[in-house]
Amino acid sequence: TLKEHKKEIYMSHLKINEKNHLMISGCDTVGLAQTYGTPLIVIDEVYIRDICRAYVKELKESGFDGKVLYASKAFCCMAIYPILQSEGLGADTVSYGEMYTAHKAGFPMKDVYLHGNNKTDKELNYALELGVAAIVVDSVSELEQLSSLLSKTGKQAHILLRINPGIDAHTHSYVQTATVDSKFGLGVNNGQAMCAIEYIMKNPNIILDGFHCHIGSQIFESEPFMKAADIVTDFIF
Repeated sequence: TLKEHKKEIYMSHLKINEKNHLMISGCDTVGLAQTYGTPLIVIDEVYIRDICRAYVKELKESGFDGKVLYASKAFCCMAIYPILQSEGLGADTVSYGEMYTAHKAGFPMKDVYLHGNNKTDKELNYALELGVAAIVVDSVSELEQLSSLLSKTGKQAHILLRINPGIDAHTHSYVQTATVDSKFGLGVNNGQAMCAIEYIMKNPNIILDGFHCHIGSQIFESEPFMKAADIVTDFIF
């Protein structure tokens, strides 16, 4: 499985040498600290590429026509984006700073998505200016906010609508994002998602490219994902 494959990759890059020092991709971390000083951030490019390739391979073999996105919030710096681009990944950003960094690194904006709730006008305008692939909208108020900005610029915006399937994923309550009372996304069960679609249909400047769903982090069972997929699919069709 992908989970097992990732563990194998991880273990192959981290080893302990004869001096009992941690090694990262063949480099002695104590030696690195002595050479460059601390604090020191070390990026294992080979490891990152191996993980990227594992995800791309898994998606390709699944038969789905999709694109793997890197969550920029995990680690956002100029050096990471050329690696992602060469491995065929897109990027998921959640702030002005992350979009700016990807853009400055020369990452193609057609492969960048703007995510997150409570987006500012500055962030939305910057996303429109850069021409990101899509803005992930997660509330009716954000739709209204975006519509207002578009009316002033005459531009169009491609969006994904974040919907909330209303399921309880088996993870810590702090990282659950799809329960019925979650602040994230538009509820399927309470009619919010349908109201948002009706709003979009009345606004020609907003182009609905698809739907987005995120049920939480650190979920190690497949059942919540399958249940969420069923609910989202039923809603779409």
